[in-house]
Amino acid sequence: MQSHSIRIQLKTLLLCLVIPLAAGGLSAYFVRNDFRLYEILERPAFAPPAVVFPIVWTILYLLMGVASYLIFTADCPERTRANAIYLYCLQLGINVLWPLLFFKLGALEFAFIWIILLATAVTLTVIFFFRCSKPAGILLLPYWLWTLFALVLSAEILKQN
Repeated sequence: MQSHSIRIQLKTLLLCLVIPLAAGGLSAYFVRNDFRLYEILERPAFAPPAVVFPIVWTILYLLMGVASYLIFTADCPERTRANAIYLYCLQLGINVLWPLLFFKLGALEFAFIWIILLATAVTLTVIFFFRCSKPAGILLLPYWLWTLFALVLSAEILKQN
């Protein structure tokens, strides 16, 4: 009986890992040929090279997956869990669209507004994850920090272009 319970949790973990990776993969697929925009834009000195982004995002999506798994399996009030999952899905949807706005469409102003929305959604998600599971909230902190960095980077790119 114990192994059946573990198997169900392993399936849940795999699903929780696949969802953000698939969302990120879908987003990357749609902008795969559009990263040259990033290379030709005026960028601040602290802007990382384009090669850094897929590495960082893969790590962040894995952390998001593990964090969401902890929320699904945490012993917390159902309403708190539901709010955390809702915010997680909302921010993931916002996250998927940002590269399309920035890289594909080159809509720097709208992408900047969109990343403010993303940073707000990620902040709320982190807060609700902490309410349900402290380890889940901790796992989202690198994502939150990267989103804030991306917001500052977007502001500087917008200012310079």
